[in-house]
Amino acid sequence: AASASSAVPCADAGPCLACLHNDTATMALARDRSASGDSISGGVDELSPSSVREWLSKTHPKQLALLDRFEMELRLGRLSTSSTAGARGAAAALGSSDPNSDVASAALSSSSSPSSAAVTGGTSGRDRRLVTVRTLELLRTIIGATRWKTGAQLMALLRGLGRELQAAGGYREPAIGNVVRRVMCAVRDEVMAGDAQQAVGGSQDKKGGDMGAIDELSDSFSALKGPSGTGGPAPSAGGKLSLSSMLWAHPQHVVSNKQSARHGGHVRSGSHGASDSARTLRSGDSFASTGASVGGGGAADDDQILYPPVFYASRPDLRQTIMEAIQEIMSDLEDLHKNINDQATSHIHAGEVVLTYARSKTIELFLKSAAKKRKFQVVVCEGAPHYGGHAMAKSLAESGIDTIVMNDATTFAAMARVNKVLLPAHAVLANGGLIAPSGSHMVALAAKHNSVPVVTITGMFKLCPMYPHEGQDTLNDLVSPSSVVDYAEMSDKTISDVEFINPVHDYIPPQLVNLFITNIGAFQPSYIYRLLAEYYHADDWSFE
Repeated sequence: AASASSAVPCADAGPCLACLHNDTATMALARDRSASGDSISGGVDELSPSSVREWLSKTHPKQLALLDRFEMELRLGRLSTSSTAGARGAAAALGSSDPNSDVASAALSSSSSPSSAAVTGGTSGRDRRLVTVRTLELLRTIIGATRWKTGAQLMALLRGLGRELQAAGGYREPAIGNVVRRVMCAVRDEVMAGDAQQAVGGSQDKKGGDMGAIDELSDSFSALKGPSGTGGPAPSAGGKLSLSSMLWAHPQHVVSNKQSARHGGHVRSGSHGASDSARTLRSGDSFASTGASVGGGGAADDDQILYPPVFYASRPDLRQTIMEAIQEIMSDLEDLHKNINDQATSHIHAGEVVLTYARSKTIELFLKSAAKKRKFQVVVCEGAPHYGGHAMAKSLAESGIDTIVMNDATTFAAMARVNKVLLPAHAVLANGGLIAPSGSHMVALAAKHNSVPVVTITGMFKLCPMYPHEGQDTLNDLVSPSSVVDYAEMSDKTISDVEFINPVHDYIPPQLVNLFITNIGAFQPSYIYRLLAEYYHADDWSFE
């Protein structure tokens, strides 16, 4: 922070808080950007979320080819577990081979080549964890090979890639969008961590400690004007820091006259007609939701996301730190099943009757891990119309677990004998709700009626920042009814008048779920919102 006497004046009547906060860095950034001609906005080579494909075609055609091949597999359903053909193919593959062989693990650990891992196909892609790893490999390849220079450019690239994957069919696999958001959150953390380290080092060199930095910041506030000049309240009497002035010290809370004029608005003291760009920020607002542009291009369109000034500074070391962050995420995915299975004996007890629905590799490995130290019985619902429960029961029986397969319609009758229900997850929503295979909602309702706890086994990469505003249609897909009724039978006049609906998933509200067992521990549905804040930034929940 620079003192008020040495502050460089802005174009308006007084110094803005962003300049006072880091005057030297702002001047250096302006010189660098004017010398290099780089800008996150403007120019024919503009890198914005909506122009990522055009930018890649001009500067990185090889990376664009990888992206196109990945999107093609998404559109064809080869990377989705939600299509009827995919479910049938998976059931056939699991029925003809051991699903617990080391083939999948080898495919995960042997993906040393980013380019090959990002584009290879095969039935193993229907493992949702492997799909997520392949998405990470694609992101690592594109991030490592493209010529971006600032954190803002990297965020624009990732947001654009998220839009591309979402439009190509990533909505069928929420884990693909989740891992993109996770990388975006890692970028934000690394950029802000680097800025914090530089700020701490600089303040200690200048003043010899934190108290010197606070005194310097207090001096800078004494020269600030009131709401008419800066958009924020004036500091307390005597130029001393107050709780209000410290709150408004953040650059995202400031709208200067220059920034207001850039958006076509005027800041008027005590006026109710101030423009939207000069509105004050509520405590719940995020930085991107404001109209202020601090430290970077002043585009006011929805496509231009605004970041703090540090995101527009060149960071040569940022590429390496992001690669390390991506590798850490991949390591978490590799150890996912191990971390979940370590909790098996804490939740499965001797002599229990456990009910599960259809087939889930995560639940299957969880039960097999518990069977090493516990003796219990498993009841598997067959999961019509794909009947994944048959392959699930066969695999569990081969491992020495007492297993029973029953028709889905008998679930309610058998629920009175069950001690707990284990359900798989397609996605975990922001309100603690669950997207599970079609038919799971019936099982959860039967468990609720009989006071049987419902436990979901899932990895944190399925945590999705979405609310179920559409009810049962949230993240759902309607597929062909051919798995329910043959087309030849449609010639019957009676059947021809019947409307067949074949949903892929069910939405289970949080009041029907008792516990989520994840790779980082067990949580109740009411705690999911805290996990969302740790894994994703609020501004990255949507790619739009």
